[in-house]
Amino acid sequence: MILQLIILIVKIILLIGLLMGGFAYTMLLERRLLGFFQLRLGPNRVGPFGLMQPLADGLKMAMKEDLMPYGADKWVFRMAPVFSLFAALSVDAVIPFGAPIHLFGTTISLDIANPSIGLLIAFAFSSLGIYGIVLGGWASQNKYSLLGGIRASAQMISYELAMGLSVLGVLMLAGTANLEGIVLAQKEHGWFFIPEFIPFLIYYTTAIAETNRTPFDLPEAESELVAGYHTEYSGFRFAMFYVAEYINMIAVSGIAVTLFFGGWLGPSFLPPIIWFLLKVGVSIFIFIWIRATFPRFRYDKLMSFGWKFLVPVSFVYFLATAAFVSGVI
Repeated sequence: MILQLIILIVKIILLIGLLMGGFAYTMLLERRLLGFFQLRLGPNRVGPFGLMQPLADGLKMAMKEDLMPYGADKWVFRMAPVFSLFAALSVDAVIPFGAPIHLFGTTISLDIANPSIGLLIAFAFSSLGIYGIVLGGWASQNKYSLLGGIRASAQMISYELAMGLSVLGVLMLAGTANLEGIVLAQKEHGWFFIPEFIPFLIYYTTAIAETNRTPFDLPEAESELVAGYHTEYSGFRFAMFYVAEYINMIAVSGIAVTLFFGGWLGPSFLPPIIWFLLKVGVSIFIFIWIRATFPRFRYDKLMSFGWKFLVPVSFVYFLATAAFVSGVI
């Protein structure tokens, strides 16, 4: 019992360290890639090849003055970034990063928890992240912040429905909602990306909207909302919103890899965890590529696309998959 508790604590510490390091260098990778796409250099001065830039940015954020608007709800204003970061970190707790390993006579799973309804728990925690955004916008006592929070909540409601429908086919094909079980099912039947190609595209589109990334970054559209829900945030509290966004990007990429691309499965010349990280890295690259390519949606077009196209298509494909699994077609 004590050994299992020690293993659990060590895994939590390692996961948080991996995610924070992943955030830092994902941010650096994005800035360098955006520079490449836009025919400029990007950050390359701090340390060899600019590799110390995340440390410089972290120190800058930590040293900035922490401001709070007059009349803001102090407790909610302070806690909103914490809600967002906690929800983002919690999603990754149920994602299996690799096959179980055997160490000192003990089998260690490469996840924090492995519940039978792991996918539902991941979606539940990802949904909680919206509370930090909405509460941060409301507590700021700023109309632009409030509008950004309202936009975020409306966007998440419309796109979460399509996201949920898009993964139901995977659950039926795998016969389980356990994320490790879904990976092992793909070992037997092949990657679910092949029969579920359209649901994958729908999931990926909704994942971009869920993480407020371009072209779905309406909650923080600087051209009309200054910066949206985090307009009044500065210093370390602003950095927490920023960290949460990138960790959410890593989380939704991890879920996409687990559901559609076989998770950690791959040829034996590389360890399973390396295959998982490589697949997640490709997904993150596509996130960045999309940001560099597409302009921001108009808000009414954003909502119309979610409700009038993504939801009906994902529902029809879900019915088709159900008919196939049940033997009707």
